[in-house]
Amino acid sequence: MSGRGEEGAPSPRPGRSNLQLRIVSAIVLGLVVLLITYLGGLPFRLMSAAVAGAIFYEWCSMRPGPGVHTAFAGALLAGVMLVMILGQPATILFLVLAAALLVLALHGWMSGAGLGTVAGLGYAAAPALALVHLRADDQSGLFAILFLFAVVWTTDVMAYFTGRTLGGAKLAPSISPGKTWSGAVGGTVFAVLAGGAFAFHENAVHGVLLIALIALVLAVISQIGDLFESALKRRSGVKDSSNLIPGHGGVMDRVDGLMAAALALYLLAALLGGAESPAHALFNF
Repeated sequence: MSGRGEEGAPSPRPGRSNLQLRIVSAIVLGLVVLLITYLGGLPFRLMSAAVAGAIFYEWCSMRPGPGVHTAFAGALLAGVMLVMILGQPATILFLVLAAALLVLALHGWMSGAGLGTVAGLGYAAAPALALVHLRADDQSGLFAILFLFAVVWTTDVMAYFTGRTLGGAKLAPSISPGKTWSGAVGGTVFAVLAGGAFAFHENAVHGVLLIALIALVLAVISQIGDLFESALKRRSGVKDSSNLIPGHGGVMDRVDGLMAAALALYLLAALLGGAESPAHALFNF
């Protein structure tokens, strides 16, 4: 879902075959994601559940816990995703997720497993629920997700190119040495412009200014989500979250910023228009 790279400093160039694999994988993934987003409904819920499952698998691979506790957490995630796939209302879904997290936390406390797997379950499931209820099954949901993609992908791409072009002070050298403040600011500025342009072109409920402000928040949140995943990998001593995507590493490597921004957009839209129809608070179709 994202083609982000480290900006700000040259990195080793992949071989030609690996570069070709990365390009082909990115094109295929992008087309598949856009097609499923257009279809909405059950296909989109299934894709969101698959992404959540992959994220949880990668989290547990980087932060392994006791086998029984991890298996129990996986079963709880599967249960939450099943309720989501069946199309239950957002209120019920988030209550089910809260109950699953509480049960898992109690199990971890009694077994001495700690809260790492609990965090992983929330990290994987909450953004997936947000994505599904942003998309819903109507035109407003489609444009809400396309707006999310436009802002996050613009942030990723323009942070890379701005950072490579301008260089300068490092953003978080102990976490992600390639990232620069110039890249972070450049990605955010272009994301605000992209969000404002999207709102101007489409039927935005609250006008261009508020949508541009939301784009600003999403751009910052997506970069924080990126840094969080980089910190997690650094702490775990791995370069990629997994090798699930040919030439691109893991699913978390591609959607870390997107999933964080999706949850933020859902919460902001829910505040504006209600938890059950958040997309209608953004775009009126």
